[in-house]
Amino acid sequence: MPIINRIAEFHKDVTEWRRDIHANPELQFDVHRTAALVAEKLKEFGVDEIVTGIGRTGVVGVIKGRKNGSGRTIGLRADMDALPIQEIIDRPYKSKTDGAMHACGHDGHTAMLLGAARYLAETRNFDGTAVVIFQPAEEGGGGGREMVNEGMMDRFSIDEVYGLHNAPGLPAGAFAIRSGSMMAAADMFVIDIEGLGGHAARPQRCVDTTLVGAHIMTALQSVVARNVDPVEAAVVSVTTFKAGDTFNVIPQTAQLTGTARTLSAEVRDLLEERMREVVEHTARAFGAKATLDYQRNYPVLSNHAQQAEFAAGVARQVAGDRVDTNTPPVMGGEDFAFMLEARPGAFIYLGQGDGPYVHHPAYDFNDEIIPVGCSYWAKLVETALPAG
Repeated sequence: MPIINRIAEFHKDVTEWRRDIHANPELQFDVHRTAALVAEKLKEFGVDEIVTGIGRTGVVGVIKGRKNGSGRTIGLRADMDALPIQEIIDRPYKSKTDGAMHACGHDGHTAMLLGAARYLAETRNFDGTAVVIFQPAEEGGGGGREMVNEGMMDRFSIDEVYGLHNAPGLPAGAFAIRSGSMMAAADMFVIDIEGLGGHAARPQRCVDTTLVGAHIMTALQSVVARNVDPVEAAVVSVTTFKAGDTFNVIPQTAQLTGTARTLSAEVRDLLEERMREVVEHTARAFGAKATLDYQRNYPVLSNHAQQAEFAAGVARQVAGDRVDTNTPPVMGGEDFAFMLEARPGAFIYLGQGDGPYVHHPAYDFNDEIIPVGCSYWAKLVETALPAG
């Protein structure tokens, strides 16, 4: 595996950064310590320009190549935030924050991009500019959207942007990518139901919101089963059902919440339209009223064909033939999608081997793949912006 020798030399340093971030997890936009560490390291590396506070708490570093005749700029993005999960494995670098841990590997993503920034700032063996992007609030907060909305792409003249995520279950050091839709649009919904409350022994005088909610929950599954083309992908999951406080009262109101996932804009539109009809009409059939608040959150993460092919080629420089270019799309969401809507680019998976899946309280990032990720980032810049 052709790991860059210089990166292999400071593998231990990057591992220490990663474990320090792991021990001090921060949630969503509240990543002040992590952002300060990132800015401090970038300054230590001699990065040309460091800007903090983009997307509230994001950090951007600008590294200029030895030459700038191409005038091109490549953006590389890592996420910094952790998850509200209690870590259950006792490691030397276990989370010091009760109820929070790096259960998705963002500690590893940040550390690997810092390692690549160190190498790129030392060597500058490219013609153009590399912009390293450290983003807050990937886990539901839309930090990528915030950074884009603040004009990051134009401010730093970014031409193309690339992202990376670790992948448990994929062999350590292997890569996987696909052109087009790779991760789903991740939307949220809230259904509020109003009926007529009363004594549970006299249901004939009530409009039972628990019954209405149960029928709505069941009927929503028909949207995917009977309205979405079977060759398309969609998920509707009701994840909470709140109604009532005691055993002998039929509640006046009930509320359902959940998530909807799709892999195309057309199916996303269809899902919202049909869900609204099902919710309102089902409630009306029982004499109740119901409203659907459908909140579009992360869009479909769709890799641009040319950039996906390019990223796969760079991955082959690092991993040889261990690069899958037709990995199946998944229904998880990722807010790097906002950056791919703003600029051409691609998102790739880096295998981290066997072990607990992301968002599990026993998960941990595999430090052995750090040189692979750092080398991928470095070779991506040097290949996209050849100094020769």
